[in-house]
Amino acid sequence: MTSTIATETVRPERNIPAEIARSWLLVNAMKTELFDQSAVSRADSIILDIEDAVDPSQKDHARNNVVDWLTAGGKAWVRINDATSRFWADDLAGLRGTPGLLGVMLAKTESADQVTESFHRMDGKTPVIPLVESALGIEEANNIAKAQGAFRLAFGSGDFRRDTGMAATPEAMAYPRAKLVVASRVGNLPGPIDGPTVGTNHPILREQTGITVMMGMTGKLCLAIDQTPVINEVISPTPSDVAWATDFMADFEANGRVIRDGSDLPRLGRAEKIMKLAVAFGVQPAL
Repeated sequence: MTSTIATETVRPERNIPAEIARSWLLVNAMKTELFDQSAVSRADSIILDIEDAVDPSQKDHARNNVVDWLTAGGKAWVRINDATSRFWADDLAGLRGTPGLLGVMLAKTESADQVTESFHRMDGKTPVIPLVESALGIEEANNIAKAQGAFRLAFGSGDFRRDTGMAATPEAMAYPRAKLVVASRVGNLPGPIDGPTVGTNHPILREQTGITVMMGMTGKLCLAIDQTPVINEVISPTPSDVAWATDFMADFEANGRVIRDGSDLPRLGRAEKIMKLAVAFGVQPAL
């Protein structure tokens, strides 16, 4: 028997497309009191977690919590258990056709077949975010990114470090991050989603999100609602970036959109990307 979830809170529509979503808030599916709070937070996307956050004995209960809330009008992604676990098939069967389900995040993805099988077991329409969390997954990233149903790659940095024994330093994590960025480009996917920052220190969060951006990743998992504004700010174009792009585009248009030298095309591409993100995120140019 499923549980009843309170749904009185008015949930605003999220206007940030998942392709460019910056902050991805993980919410423990056993903490139903956080569902509505998360839905009205500044997170670009929310992920109800029925994998690592939930004890094996509570998996069915957690899944029912998610289905109840989504059916009552909620909208979210759901992190499901990995394809080698005994819970994976039940997760897919239980979530299939649920209203408000935006997509699934497949934990511990290590092959393209796991993504494609998950995609088809749902309905062949529900997008899958492969969460890559192991050495094997990183080395298979190109194939995973090209799998049918793959929407955007994500980095399970904590489990990856446990699997490999690597440190959490930017230098040690440069290879797996770069691998996911390159694989995303190979698979024609949006930029990947970086792993979360643990703790409540916002200066550290800001610094680590800056590394996310520097590595070419365009989103970041987060573990608390108060992390979302910091992540959103750091991953967004700066007002000075928007001012530069605005000036460049104005000059380019004034000159008849004529390419004048070899630097114009790269700068045009950068300016157009900045302007698109500025409109989506509501960033105004610096005065």
